Amino acid sequence: MAAKKKLKEEEKRKLNKKNLKKVLKLFSYTLPYKGKFMVGLIFLAVGSVAMMGFPLLAGKMIDVAQGKAFYIFDTVSSIAFALITVILFQGFIAFFRVYLFSVVSEKSMADLRFDLYNHMVLLPMKFYDENRTGELMSRISSDVSTLQSTFTTTLAELIRQIITLVVGIAIIVLLAPKLTVFMLAIFPLMIAGALVFGRLIRKQTKKTQDELAKTNVIVEETLQAINTVKSFTGEIFELKRYRTTLSNTVAIAIKASLYRSGFIAYMIPASFGVFAAVMWYGASQLQSGELDPGSLISFVLIMGFVGGSIAGLGSLFTQIQSAIGSSERILEIMDEETEKGLQKNDDIMPLEGNIDFDSVTFSYPSRKDFTVLKNLDIRIKQGEKIALAGKSGAGKSTIAQLLQNFYQIEEGKVLIDGIEASKVGLKRLRGNIGIVPQEVILFGGSIRENILYGKAGATDEEIKQAAMKANAWQFIETFPEGMDTLVGERGVKLSGGQKQRVAIARAILKDPAILILDEATSSLDAESEHLVQQALENLMQGRTTLIIAHRLATIRSADKILILDDGHIAESGTHDELVSIPDGKYSNLVKLQMDGFNS
Repeated sequence: MAAKKKLKEEEKRKLNKKNLKKVLKLFSYTLPYKGKFMVGLIFLAVGSVAMMGFPLLAGKMIDVAQGKAFYIFDTVSSIAFALITVILFQGFIAFFRVYLFSVVSEKSMADLRFDLYNHMVLLPMKFYDENRTGELMSRISSDVSTLQSTFTTTLAELIRQIITLVVGIAIIVLLAPKLTVFMLAIFPLMIAGALVFGRLIRKQTKKTQDELAKTNVIVEETLQAINTVKSFTGEIFELKRYRTTLSNTVAIAIKASLYRSGFIAYMIPASFGVFAAVMWYGASQLQSGELDPGSLISFVLIMGFVGGSIAGLGSLFTQIQSAIGSSERILEIMDEETEKGLQKNDDIMPLEGNIDFDSVTFSYPSRKDFTVLKNLDIRIKQGEKIALAGKSGAGKSTIAQLLQNFYQIEEGKVLIDGIEASKVGLKRLRGNIGIVPQEVILFGGSIRENILYGKAGATDEEIKQAAMKANAWQFIETFPEGMDTLVGERGVKLSGGQKQRVAIARAILKDPAILILDEATSSLDAESEHLVQQALENLMQGRTTLIIAHRLATIRSADKILILDDGHIAESGTHDELVSIPDGKYSNLVKLQMDGFNS
């Protein structure tokens, strides 16, 4: 999405054929419920036509009171009864109209939300590198809510106002043709000013919405990284950042309110002026005998409905423009190409675990100017334990990400059991890879649910055995709720060592052919590290293991250690072999860590 050329907000929301097609494309989500939708439209049309009977009958009551019958109504009581009937009928119609449209809207927008979420989770890592989480959350919440409001209320109101306008004008033409022509001649004077103000208001409202979105992103980022904010005493900085953005939002909103104030100041005299002019001309016709009192009153009442419809259309068009903007932002995501083959429910065929990086050159899509890996060659046999070491930014984590086919490789190949990783099939590839990260982020459910993430449908006994092998059972059984203990958002209710052991249990349950350990013990105390290290030893047995570590004590027992530097393998060998190299990069790393430990 970010890679595509962005249109300006004003261009996105123009009411033209191209942009309306975007709304109609998402409107297709109502098609499975078209039966209820069509019945709702019928109720809407009938109700809109019937509504015009109220001002017509109300005006004609005066003529009936003066002894002039109106069709079958020849008494005031009969026409009053007809008015009551129209009102009750309107309530009946409105109930079913609102209910049916709400059912269609809720179900269709739930389908849209699911499809949008489904599409999001299938998008490649490149997409998430280029888009902020807060903005994506806004798409699935506020933008879909805007469309829901459009399909529930705006669309129904648009149709109702159009029917009211057409039927109302038709009735007043029959009642008073000359007065109708007079009214239609002066109405555009009022409408022209309204359109000018409406355009200015819409422009400022869009800017206000955009600024408000920026403030929401700041809140989202601050709350997600609240530990970091507090650790660095960044509260004041974040408050200033939020205050600045909020001040910009307020300034733009106040400017918009200035236009709205001007709009009201214009509309009050303009609308009353039009009303006075129509009354003057109508009274002149009444005086000359061209118009009877009941028709004049009906005309004025219906004119109010027609004027309200015209005024309402302006705000409805604004809402439709917002829906166009929301549609475009949603479609920008829906048009992104997803990763293929992740939704298949077939069994995952096991892999042996042989890994080859064949002359791999790679740069992240968001940082094309920096080459992370340069013509890299790595050979890992099934069951080998290979450690990657080197300074930060050398490419260790990048190797792990490419192994999982998170990104497309520019040059070279990553082979699994002699097959290109991109051709193995993502579900099979990632289904055979387990990872224990440095920073474990658990889901907010129970311990059971988090371990079960490694293998959907596993039995309680399998989960327990995985927890025991991960040295997690000893703390799980001390909890009153055991496996059903809730871990809290991102696992905040568990200690670092406990979270690591839950993550290891999850990986054990998955039973992968290839294991990635990304700094799995770097942030633990000595006791927790010992328990986690034991669990990792259990986990690594019989698996091809890739160990990423800064702390060299964790990789001494690896079959081979690869020292990365500037995207290349600078040194390769066992711990003893590399330590014996005078002034070698590995031996220097060992010396630095030993010096740091002794100090």
